[in-house]
Amino acid sequence: MYKILVVDDEKGIREFLEITLKKEGYDVSLASSGEEAIALCERGVFDLILADIKMPRGDGNTVLKQVKKMHPETVVIMITAYGSLESAVEAMKEGAFDYISKPFNVNELKALLKNAIRKRQLEQESLPEEEFLEKDRFDNIISSSPEMRKIFTLIPRAASAKSNILIIGESGTGKELVARSIHQRSNRKNEPFLTINCGGIPENLLESELFGHKKGSFTGATTTKKGLFDAASGGTIFLDEIGDLPLSLQVKLLRVVQEKTFTPVGDTQELNVDVRIISATNQDLEGKVIDKKFREDLYYRLNVIQLRIPPLRERTMDIPLLAQYFLEKYSREMEKEIKQISAYAVDALKCYHFPGNVRELKNIIERSVALETSNIILPESLVLAAYKQGRKEISAFDMDIPPEGMDLDEIMNKMEKNLLFKALERSHGVKKKAAELLNISFRSLRYRLEKQGISAPDDE
Repeated sequence: MYKILVVDDEKGIREFLEITLKKEGYDVSLASSGEEAIALCERGVFDLILADIKMPRGDGNTVLKQVKKMHPETVVIMITAYGSLESAVEAMKEGAFDYISKPFNVNELKALLKNAIRKRQLEQESLPEEEFLEKDRFDNIISSSPEMRKIFTLIPRAASAKSNILIIGESGTGKELVARSIHQRSNRKNEPFLTINCGGIPENLLESELFGHKKGSFTGATTTKKGLFDAASGGTIFLDEIGDLPLSLQVKLLRVVQEKTFTPVGDTQELNVDVRIISATNQDLEGKVIDKKFREDLYYRLNVIQLRIPPLRERTMDIPLLAQYFLEKYSREMEKEIKQISAYAVDALKCYHFPGNVRELKNIIERSVALETSNIILPESLVLAAYKQGRKEISAFDMDIPPEGMDLDEIMNKMEKNLLFKALERSHGVKKKAAELLNISFRSLRYRLEKQGISAPDDE
C-alpha cells in the first residue's frame, strides 16, 4: 500500500483528499502546515506528497526542498490556486512531479496519482523505461489500447499464413512496424525484409527498382541491376503506399502475384521468385477500383488478409504512453535530464487531432526535448500544428470525439476553469482586468468563478 502525505492548511481540502485517496486504497496521512509535514517526513518516508503551495508556517516550496534533501525518491505534487500557478511551475523545475489546481477534478487527480505512482515504481524497482513498458509492448509496437490489442492478436495468425496482406491506415500510424512484426513472426524471419515506397520513386525508375534491369536497357543503365523482388526472394517485400502504383506497373505486379515470375527491364528471360507481399495504403483502394484507378484483380489478390491500423485519435489512451517513451528516447539521445511531461501537457496532447498520428507525436516530443531548457515538458513547450488550409498553429482545444465518447459538460467545465485561472494569473488577480481579457462582464466573471469554486480576492 502506497503512503501519501496530504499537506494543506484548509481542513476541508485535507478531509476531502483523505476520503478520496483512502477509497483508492492509499495509506493517507495529514499535515496542516509545512512545518508539520517536514516533521512527519523526518520520522518516516512517504511515497508521495500532495502539498499546497500557499500555507502559513512553511509553504509548499519549502516542503519540496526539505523533503527532496531527506528523501529524494519521494514524489511531490503541488496543489495550486490561481495566484500560485507560476510558483507551481517553478516548483516543477525544482523537482516537483506535477501540479493540480483547485477545485479538484476527481478523475484528473486519480490519473495524476497513477502517473506519479508509476514513477515511484520505476525508481523502487530500478527499471529502465523500456523494461517497465514491456507489458505494453508487442515487438517494437507500443500500445495498451483495446484497438491495437486486436491487431496484436491478428499478427501471429497472419504471420503463420502464406497469404498476401494489406495494411490500411493513415500516414504515421505504424503500418511498417506491423509489417515487420508479421515478417519477424513468420517462417521467413531469417530471410530479407525489403521495403519500397511506391509513391516516392518516379514511374520511369520504379519498374527498375522493383524488377531490376539489364545493362544497356535504357540510358544510364551502365550495369545490370537486381530488383527488389529478386533481392527479397525467400523473404518479404513491403510495398508501402501501394495506391500510388501506376496502372502500367500494376499489370506487372499482378503477374508476380499470380505466376510468381517477372522479367527485368530490357531482358527476355523470366525469373522465378518466392516472396511474400505485404502492401500498405492510406487511400481508399476500393474507391480507386470503382474509379478505374486501381486494378480490381490486383486489389483482391493483395487484400487476402486485411489489417486496419486505427489513427491515434481513436486510441487516445496510448498518447501518454507513447509520449513518455519518446521523451525517454530523445532525452537519452540528446543527453538531457528531462524525465517527465506535465499532466496538463498530456491533456493538451490528448485533445489534439493528430493528423500525422504517431509520427507527428514523435516529432512533437523530439522538438520539445530539443528546445526545452528545464527538466519537464510543459504545455507551452508543445507545438501543435494542423494541416487545414495550410500549416498554422492551433489551440489545444481543437478536439476530436474519441471512440468511447466524451462528457461534454465535464470538458467544457474544465476548459472554462483553465481559462479563468489563466486570466486571473495574467491579470495578477485583478478581476476587472481578467474579465476584460475574457471579453465578459465583471458580473459574469464573478458568477463563473463562484460556479467553478475558485476563490479570488476582491479588487481593491
